[in-house]
Formats: sequence, C-alpha cells, structure tokens
Amino acid sequence: MHPVRAASTAVSCPRRLALIPLAAALLCQSVWAAEPAPLQPSTSLAPAAGSAASRQRPMILLADEVKVRPDLDAVAEGAVEFRRAGVLIKADRLRYDSASDTALAKGKVFIGRDGVRYTGTELQLQVQRFEGFFLQPEFEFDRVGAGGRADRIDFLDSERSRAYNAIYSSCPRDGGGEPDWLLRTDRVKLDFEANEGVAEGAVLQFLGVPILGLPVLSFPLTDDRKSGWLPPTIGLDSRSGFELGVPYYWNIAPNRDATFTPTVLTRRGLALDSEFRYLEPRHNGRLRLHLLPDDRTVSSTRFGWEIDNAGWLGRSTRYRARLLRVSDDSYWKDFPAIVPSTSPRLLGQDVQLQRELTTALGPLQAYARVQHWQVLQTGTGSDLIVAPYQRSPQLGLRLAPVLPAGLRASLETEVNHFTRTTGTADRNVPTGWRWHVLGQLSRPFTWPGAWLTPRLTLNAASYSFESPGQPRQRDSRVIPTTSVDAGMVFERDSHWFGRAQRQTLEPRLLYVNTPFRDQAGLPNFDAAERDFNAVSIYAENAFSGIDRVSDAHQVTAGVTTRLVDAATGAETLRLGLAQRIRFRDQRVVLSGDVLSQRFSDVLVEGSSSVFNPWKLDAALQYNPDNQRVVRSIIGVRYQPGPFRTLSAGYRLARGLSEQVELGWQWPLWKGQATPVGASGGCGGTLYVVGRLNYSLRDRRMTDSLVGAEYDTGCWIARIVSERLSTGRAEATTRLMLQLELVGLSRLGSNPLQALKDNVPGYRLLREPRSTPFSNPEP
Repeated sequence: MHPVRAASTAVSCPRRLALIPLAAALLCQSVWAAEPAPLQPSTSLAPAAGSAASRQRPMILLADEVKVRPDLDAVAEGAVEFRRAGVLIKADRLRYDSASDTALAKGKVFIGRDGVRYTGTELQLQVQRFEGFFLQPEFEFDRVGAGGRADRIDFLDSERSRAYNAIYSSCPRDGGGEPDWLLRTDRVKLDFEANEGVAEGAVLQFLGVPILGLPVLSFPLTDDRKSGWLPPTIGLDSRSGFELGVPYYWNIAPNRDATFTPTVLTRRGLALDSEFRYLEPRHNGRLRLHLLPDDRTVSSTRFGWEIDNAGWLGRSTRYRARLLRVSDDSYWKDFPAIVPSTSPRLLGQDVQLQRELTTALGPLQAYARVQHWQVLQTGTGSDLIVAPYQRSPQLGLRLAPVLPAGLRASLETEVNHFTRTTGTADRNVPTGWRWHVLGQLSRPFTWPGAWLTPRLTLNAASYSFESPGQPRQRDSRVIPTTSVDAGMVFERDSHWFGRAQRQTLEPRLLYVNTPFRDQAGLPNFDAAERDFNAVSIYAENAFSGIDRVSDAHQVTAGVTTRLVDAATGAETLRLGLAQRIRFRDQRVVLSGDVLSQRFSDVLVEGSSSVFNPWKLDAALQYNPDNQRVVRSIIGVRYQPGPFRTLSAGYRLARGLSEQVELGWQWPLWKGQATPVGASGGCGGTLYVVGRLNYSLRDRRMTDSLVGAEYDTGCWIARIVSERLSTGRAEATTRLMLQLELVGLSRLGSNPLQALKDNVPGYRLLREPRSTPFSNPEP
C-alpha cells in the first residue's frame, strides 16, 4: 500500500473487480467497505450506450495495480479492464479523470462497443459522451466478419465517428502485406443513427489491382436497407451481347422499396429493369417492368411486366392477382431471365377471390376467378402449342357439411365461361358455359392395422356451347361412381444391413364401379389423362378435370414394404408395386381406341438410403403384354457432406423422349480458408458445379449449366455458363461472372438463383453472419 500524501490520498489494490458508483469517490472496494451494488442477470455484456440504464450503472475497473485519488482520478496498470456505459476498454495502462469523465489508455489498447472491436496504441475518450480519438487503430465488425485499419478515428459522439486513411477488408494480411481485396478511402464518416456511411476518395482493389473507384460512396452500416447505388451487374449473352447494369435501390419506407437498373446491351441498346415491393398489414406483393424503348435488333419497343399481389379484403376474404405479359412472341428467347422457366411460352394472368363462411351445415368457401393466357408462338407445325382455355369467369362454392355417424361429405359447384386463348394453335375448338356439381359421401372405418372406406361420388355437368360454324348447343350428363378403398399395415422387428429395423407390409385394394355414359358429343374444356404414378393409379377417375369421367369396373391392387430405422425413425428402404385389373373395357377415352387391356401396366417404385450417403429413387411403368418398359425415372445421388453432391438421372418416355441428367457440386481442389483477423493468406478451395441434360433420342444437349466457384474464405469468384434450348436447333447462352467480397458486396451478374434452381443439392458457400453479443471480447 502506498503512503498517504498531504495533497491526495492514493490507494493501491491487488487485481480484483472494483465497483465505483458515479456519485461516490473513486475507491477500492477491498479497502473501504461499501454497500454491494445489486447484480442483474442479462444476456448482453452491458446496457446500450447512451441509455438511461447505462448512465445509472457503476463503473467497473480491473487491473494488476490501481491508484485512486478520490474525486480526481484513477490510474491502473497491468492488464487493465474498464467498463462503463456499454463501453469496454482494455489496455496496458489507463488513466481516468473524474472531472472530465475522460479515459486515456496506452499500450495495447482494445475497445469494444455495439459489436465493433477496436485495437490500437493510444485512446483518449470522454466515456459518457463517447467523444475522443484513437491513434493507429485496427477495427473489426463482428456482424459481417470484416475489419480494417486507419491512421486515426475521431469519435464525435455515441453515434458518429470519422476515420482517416482507412482500409477495410475481410481478408487477413499475408505476411504483413496487403489483403487480397481492400476498400481504401481518404476519409469515412459513420453515422449509426442514420445508418449511413460516407466514404470519400474510395478505391476498391482486388489482388493489388484497382477495379472500382468512386469519389463518394454511401453505404449502410447494418443489415437495414438504405437508398443508394448498388454494385454494377455484368453479363454476356449470345443474343444481347455484353450487358452492364447499374442498380439504384430506393428505400421508400420500412415496408416499401424499389430497385431501378439502367442497363446497356451492346447489341440492343438501353434497357430499364425496375421492381417495386410492398408489405402492408393486409396486402403484399411486387410490380416489375422490363423495358427496351428501342431494340436495335428488331427496331421496335419491347417490354415485359409482372404483377404479383395478395392480401385480405375484410376478415374472411382474401385475393391473389398474378399477371405476366410481354410485348412479342420472341421475348422468351431473348430474355429468358424475365419469363418463368417452367412455362416460358405460356404466360398467365390469374385473378382470384375467395371468402370463407361459417354456416349451419359446415364451413363454406365461395370463390371467383378470371384466368387468361398469353401464348408465345415462334415456330410452325409441331413447334406450335395448344393453350388451355381461358376462364372468364369461374364462380364456385365448396361445402364440407358436418354429418353424424362418422359420415364425411363434400360438395362443389361451379359455373365457368370458357373462351378461346388468342394465339393458340387449335382454333377449331368449342367455347361456352359449363355448370357442374361434384359431390362425395364416404364412411371411413379404421381399426388397429387396417382401414376401409366406401365412397359414393356424383359428377353432374350441364353445357351451353358452340363450335365454329355451328349453332349453340345444350347438353348435360350425370355420372355416379361407387368405390371401396381398403388397406392393412403389418409390422415386424427385424435386422437388416447391420441395423435394427422395423419392416412394414402394406397391401391395398381399390374397387371402382362407374357406368358408361357417352361423352363424345360434349366439349372438353379441362379434362386430361392423369400421369401414371403411385398416386393416380389409386384414383377413381382416369382423367383430371370435370369434362370426362372414365367408365370403370376394376380393382387396383398394390403392396408397399418399408424399412424404418428403429433408432432414428428414418425410412431407409421403400418398395412398391401396383396394377389395375379391368373387368370390362374402358370405352371413354380422349383419343385412340377403347382400352381392352385387362391388366394395366405394372407400376414399380422404390427409394433407398441404406448405403448412406448414397440415395436411390426409381419408378418404372412396365407393359406385361409387350414385355417392355414404357416409362422410367431413375435417379441416384451421392452426398457425403456439405458442398459435396453428385447426382445422375435417367428419364424414358418410350416414343417421346429419352434423357440423361448429370448434376454436381464438388471441391476439385481444397485449400485452407483463413478467417478475418488470422495470420497467413487465404487458402482457396475450387468447386465445380453444374447440370447437364442430354437427349439420347435427339442426340443433342438440351439444357446445360456449368461453372466453377473459388472460395478463399474472404472472397468468392464465380463463373457460370448457362445454355437454354429454345428450339430443336436454337439455344440461348449467357455467361455470368460474379465476385463476392465477403463483408462488402457482390459484383457482377448473380448466378446463385440459377445454381439453386438447377443443381440438385446445391448449397451456398457463405451464409450471413450474426453475433449474440453486443460487446465481444478478444
């Protein structure tokens, strides 16, 4: 203990925690007894800076040696830790002046506040007001895993600061040299209250080469949105040439925003892509417009627009509007990113309204719909497509009445006006009105390991229609269907593949009886043959839609067996077999002759994950009369871990198509990615990604996507080439280049959506970072 002097009182304390109330003198708790400060549990290290709670909290000082002069100052040396007002300071030596509330720290200085860490040689700070300066600081933003250094940082207050000659990066410095990428600025102004950073004289360098320079650069400081220019997008397209876009983001309100992207296409001219999004309490949606005022390749204005909106009108009425239109038939070839990839030549305009009601009979649903189509015809003959009918309008009611004695019922009635779609290949089709009623009554019986469901179905429809060159006609029909669906489930414990398994045996029978009704003279507005699969084989009607009901006197028999891991409950193996047996010919068909085949094709399906990480899926449609496979889908995937997946598939539709598919995401060469703040360089990992679709029937590549990703831990480079078939001898190819600077932004054209949509099992190499602590310690 140091001696007491006349002018002051000095106290030296061993290393321990000292709680120093603001209204008391600076004393060491081990020397003068004081009433203990109450401790409060908290998930954060300190209250938010500037809050009322932080101003009332005591100061915490921890050091090897502390010298205190009451009402004047305190000097601490050796592993100093200072906490107050949400601020943590660590240093070799620290002096605190009580009168000015100023801390002066030297040596290895560290300060942590609001998820930002600073280290440097000298800090002077008015703690409560958070005003001062930091010399030669290095800083890290824990939220994004990035940081940098500066000559000096001036703290103007708790929300604003300035940094001079600053460098920012998420890459470590290799041997004391420059990081792989860095943002160098003359001066940076940071305003956390306004969520805005302004960098003056900003230059972005990559591998020592300046790639982007801006006199003034504005950017947000958090994940919150902020208006401003976004990084440019760059791409190369076989039809449009080189593309350069500069997006501008407009943060209109917390629940509304817009993006405008002026784009230069070397072959076509100027374009504008804009998107407006909104999220209201009862409505949400987006509007998008793609406009080329003067496409030089065709000397005309071209456009595409999309509206997608949904919401509620009152408490029980909801609506949905999805509208998409383009200017011309070739639009889907020239701009494939604008139209949907599943049906690029058939664009829908669909508006729906639905109201839920509660009645004495049970819940009632009333709905209305208008559905139109735009057909993009770009060929002749077999290249032309037949579009679905337009519904203008569709009005309907659905009722699920509550019945006694375990009975279940459903009732649907609809009125539809079917019109011809403009541009469809088949113009000699009838149009008109249809009113239908579809009702079901069933009584399920269930027992342990078994179930039985008899069902009665009624399909009634009335038509008023006209065909080209013929007068209007009226017709109607009523068709009943009776069915009995039954199944059983047997289980036993077994041991397969070296593991305890539970094996099931699940036989199922479906009997259907539907009388024949001649429907050849009735229009077909929405009926189509069902796909042959494990679900449709147990359907009562061989057709989807309303306009056709297949006559039937038949039994569908099937059996499924499964292996379930006894420890995890995961399904490791599933095999299924089903076949339909007809007791009379099926006379109602959409095309071709009457179906006289007594035994239908055999459906075989299965999946297996026994040999993990291998997974196998297969489905076969086998014709026993011809003794050949009619259709087959076989897929295998090998996925031993994250970012490692290989897949292969084979699809056969005999007489129509035969395709082979390959997909992959795999590290071709693996390095050692080093996080920010570590020593040494970024060791990169090279991944190859892609998917190939090859037509064995046409002996050509249909669609392909091939690329590579190079991940160093602090930056990712991507190059992806996508080829989309637009005809038997036509294709659109685009090249996407992207440089992702972790902790900053992405430059170039974005291939991530194309990778996620096309590569089975694809995973992003980098996910957003977050931290649960407001004041992380080193």
